[in-house]
Amino acid sequence: MDKFFDTIRGFGLKRGPQRWLGGVCGGIAAKLKVDVAYVRIAYLLLSLLPGPAFVFYLAAWLLLPDQRNAIVLESFLSKRSSRP
Repeated sequence: MDKFFDTIRGFGLKRGPQRWLGGVCGGIAAKLKVDVAYVRIAYLLLSLLPGPAFVFYLAAWLLLPDQRNAIVLESFLSKRSSRP
């Protein structure tokens, strides 16, 4: 499982420091070198389609590392596996 999260980190995409709802749009905007407003507008337009936008955002929040390189899903899984 560590190889999976190392691969995710290798993409060079992190959640942004401008955290509205997890920083996903900010991280994508930083990677694409565009203003975060454009990414948020694109996401809002994508949200007009039922379902896919929510699933995409949730998956991105769970899988993209934050500014400290921590991945939410990895932290969650490691806490669960360390329980007695």
